[in-house]
Amino acid sequence: MKKNTMQDTETVNWKVAGMSCTNCALTIQQYLEKKGLDNVRVNFIGGEVSFSNPSEIPPAELSAGIHSLGYQVLNESANVGNTNRFRFTNHFQRFVFCLIFTLPLLVHMIPGVHIHWLMNPIVQCIITLPVLWVGMQFFGKSAWNSLRGGIPNMNVLITIGALASFGYSLYGTIAGKGPDFLFYETTATILTLVFFGNWLEDRAVDSTQRAIRELTQDEKVMANMIAFDDQHQEHIFPVDSAHLKVGDLLLIKSGEKVPTDAKILWGEADINEAIISGESLPVHKKMNDLLIGGSVITDGTLKAYVTATGTQTVLSHILQLVKNAQTEKPPIQQLADKISAIFVPVVVGIALLTWGINYWGMHLSVGTSLLRAIAVLVISCPCAMGLATPAAIAVGLGRAAKNGVLIKNAKSMEWFEKIKHIVFDKTGTLTTGGFTIADFHVREEALSQLTETDTANSLEVADDLFKKWGYSLEKYSNHPLALAITREWKCKDEIRWSQLEEIKGLGMKAIDKNGNEFTIGSYELVKSITEDDSHNIYLIRNGIWIGWIDLVDEIRSEAATVITQLKAAGYQPILLSGDRNNKCQQIAETLGITEWYGQHTPEQKLARIEKLNQQSPVAMVGDGINDAPALAKATLGISLSDASQIAMQSAQIVLMNHGLKNLPLALALGKQTYRTIRQNLFWAFAYNIVAIPIAAIGWLSPGISALAMGFSDVVLAINSLRLYAKKLVS
Repeated sequence: MKKNTMQDTETVNWKVAGMSCTNCALTIQQYLEKKGLDNVRVNFIGGEVSFSNPSEIPPAELSAGIHSLGYQVLNESANVGNTNRFRFTNHFQRFVFCLIFTLPLLVHMIPGVHIHWLMNPIVQCIITLPVLWVGMQFFGKSAWNSLRGGIPNMNVLITIGALASFGYSLYGTIAGKGPDFLFYETTATILTLVFFGNWLEDRAVDSTQRAIRELTQDEKVMANMIAFDDQHQEHIFPVDSAHLKVGDLLLIKSGEKVPTDAKILWGEADINEAIISGESLPVHKKMNDLLIGGSVITDGTLKAYVTATGTQTVLSHILQLVKNAQTEKPPIQQLADKISAIFVPVVVGIALLTWGINYWGMHLSVGTSLLRAIAVLVISCPCAMGLATPAAIAVGLGRAAKNGVLIKNAKSMEWFEKIKHIVFDKTGTLTTGGFTIADFHVREEALSQLTETDTANSLEVADDLFKKWGYSLEKYSNHPLALAITREWKCKDEIRWSQLEEIKGLGMKAIDKNGNEFTIGSYELVKSITEDDSHNIYLIRNGIWIGWIDLVDEIRSEAATVITQLKAAGYQPILLSGDRNNKCQQIAETLGITEWYGQHTPEQKLARIEKLNQQSPVAMVGDGINDAPALAKATLGISLSDASQIAMQSAQIVLMNHGLKNLPLALALGKQTYRTIRQNLFWAFAYNIVAIPIAAIGWLSPGISALAMGFSDVVLAINSLRLYAKKLVS
């Protein structure tokens, strides 16, 4: 259990065993919501349950309630009762046990084989009882608990079918009705084959979690911890990474894994961050750069101090976002959930109708009519409808995370296929954002403004003062242009401002202790003074234009390839920037972008996105504070991993490889995942629409129906797993 430091309420994350379908998840969700909990998320595929607990209900009480529904909370302090209360721990063990008893009941079906004593009704009843006991321990208890929860699951159908055939056979045995009343093999076959199908389903579904599981491998990483004795001598000793604390000093050598998030104090090294970015090429890092836990030092030696451990690390945050996304339900899944909730009662009604029509309408025997009704019960599969979306999302999000694409919101999946326009910000998105100062100029007519005493007016003094003003103002901005200025013009005697504010989309404004007002930023600040819009940065003091700064920015190496791939895939790229028109035009022509808009404030960007959204759904790619409103307004907001924090929070997708390289993959993967969801739902509905009537007219026995029911889920899982290998970007 962990506390959410961003909120007053507690966020609880539990691992819950025993969920086998969406109805199980709905039962737990309904229970927790009735208890007054907020933000309840249940993912039956991963067994993940999370919620916030504003009422501070004791965890033991909630765990006991989930236990009463037939599920097991596997967390240490929240555990109630014995989680190994069943003799068998998995479906394969149950299947093997039941198969041992079921095979003798099927011997009479082999041509030429006739064992007289196996045909004895009492012997068949005794052989069937162990299978029925194991079946009821699992299916029966699950069915009963789901009925108590108000959302009957598929185990209700299995239980009714097995008990009906056994009860009918037991009646025939006690009443001496003869072989026409003996369906013990039907009871045993149903339960055995459903266990077999569930085992296959578990294996297939477990594979859908493969990529996430690879990221969460709980390897024991040893760290080289640095400590000092009373003589200030440095000593290095190994320690388990789980015991590290924030502030601990580490020595990380070439070939070693970074044990947790840290900041470099000394040294330079090449780092493989593929675990986060999906990019195998090493990243060079030096003093003050951040290290991500789980990355690997490929060349070099570093000394660093720990900045985060446990659930506070970058990797942990990413994994939690992926898990949260897995529990979200796209609108397309809502219909399936509604149908699943009423599916079991409907199927029971169809089974009763099947028995009545066959017995009274077609004048078949009670036994034959019962077998057909049981076949209807067993072949119906609400699990398939519940599995359709989670299985595809699990694979899609897993592959995305493995390749450095973080999809934070599964609800956005349905929009991927409808996106036609991809809107790009320029600075830091299509360009590297790594600016350098190309030139600057102090206007002669403003020289009198450049000295505090108005006595020194040499150009050298003017340049130095101009740099000091520029640095002192831009130091407080995170804009890429500002970062370049503060990096190159850093000085020790910076100005201490009495007032300071950032003007979104324009620049910085400050007042010094003498009451002088300074502004620095884009051409918009001086357009009433001059028509010269050919420069990047303008500085004004007390309303007088002092001078300008020009910076050069490099287009990202992958930008041209990405734009070409997007155009080939049918998208229309659009450049939308706050930079001057001539700069935007130059970038657009270089990259082959035919539609571009420059000199847009954040408000104008927002309006432009709204206008484009009216034509068709729009994806917006940006990285700065001024992009956040547009990212939030776009149908899909896409941010880079080195973007400002607010931009990353506003986006539904984050590209973790510090660039645009994986943008085509992200869009293609989202589109293909949504298509897979639709395919799965189509199969789930079609299966039941076709299978139930076939079972009702007697073309499928209960045993074959049980096997077909299990395989229907396997088909969905396999279809979802195709996302792992499918080529998405040419």
